[in-house]
Formats: sequence, C-alpha cells, structure tokens
Amino acid sequence: MEPQAPGVQYSRWEEVSVGAGPSPEEASCWERLSQELCSGRLGATLRMLGGLALFWVIFILGYITGYFVHKCK
Repeated sequence: MEPQAPGVQYSRWEEVSVGAGPSPEEASCWERLSQELCSGRLGATLRMLGGLALFWVIFILGYITGYFVHKCK
C-alpha cells in the first residue's frame, strides 16, 4: 500500500453500514416477501414442506430407475 499524505487518515470501514438492514419503508416488495417467507414460523414450515417434497421426488425417481435397472428381460 502506498504511503499517504500526512494528516490524511483512511478508514476501511467507512462504507460499512451497521444495522439490521433496510427499514420497512426502504425495503422493496421482494425484500419484504423474502424476509417474511424465509424467517419465523412460516419460513420453517416452508423449508420443512420443501424438504419433504424433495425427498418424495428423489424417492420416486429412484424407484422408477430401480425398476428399469432390475427389470427381468
């Protein structure tokens, strides 16, 4: 890093904002929707349902694949 002129101080944190994020007035519709769907009780429920759906999709694909792999000729 190059030396700086005397009396000039550099702060690498000057553009870092401290806080929990944008206020509800500043947040866009998508940000509010994302915040609502990804946190709290609703978010946990959606993650659980998504996990169950993924499990059944993988299970059914495995069943179909196994059927054709082990099918008698």
